[in-house]
Amino acid sequence: MAKKKDTAEERIVAVEEALSKTEQFIENNQKVITWVVGALIVVVLIFFGYRKFIQLPKENAAQMAIFPAQNYFEQDSIDLALFGDGENYGFVDVADEYSSTDAGNLAKYYAGICYLQKNEYETAIDYLKKFSSSDLLLPSMALGAIGDAYMQLGEINKAIDYYLDAASKNANDFTGPTFLVKAGWAYEINQDYKDAIEVYTKIKKEYPTSREAREIEKYIDRAKAHTGEL
Repeated sequence: MAKKKDTAEERIVAVEEALSKTEQFIENNQKVITWVVGALIVVVLIFFGYRKFIQLPKENAAQMAIFPAQNYFEQDSIDLALFGDGENYGFVDVADEYSSTDAGNLAKYYAGICYLQKNEYETAIDYLKKFSSSDLLLPSMALGAIGDAYMQLGEINKAIDYYLDAASKNANDFTGPTFLVKAGWAYEINQDYKDAIEVYTKIKKEYPTSREAREIEKYIDRAKAHTGEL
């Protein structure tokens, strides 16, 4: 019992010493601690103040600005969607004026797609590469569109890389097989038939219920015919 009592007393003494040292540290560094706490409070206030009075109003303005351009895009009025109608912004203006907002970021994607439709492939690539998103489909669609642009420029290997990236980005039954097929076609253009067979077979195994899987056997057979496997 004496030993247990001694141990308990030693622990109490140790705790008291630790508390004493902590109090002494706070007393000796009171000015520094006050300054640090004050600085943290200022940083927090600046952050929330910036978000409430600058960022959120700018986000709202950007959403309003992009809406007419989206309407023109849905109507296939590509030039009006890109450059506006004189009263409303187009995607290029929104991407430039509101680049730090979600709507400004989305405008980069739309602008890239518009330039792709206008056959201005290098400009399309520039805009699409600037776009980023946590959305399930849009990042894959952007990568695939870059692949399309490189295909049109005759840069087949780059196109393949982007198609494969698009297929694996947030892999799903829609974008996965779509861009694997495009990668397969690009491989065939490059006469890389074994690689084409590999991506076609991947569709067959991993996306058996997809639309692309319904016709994948004929693509596999076509590629195999070039390798002598048929």
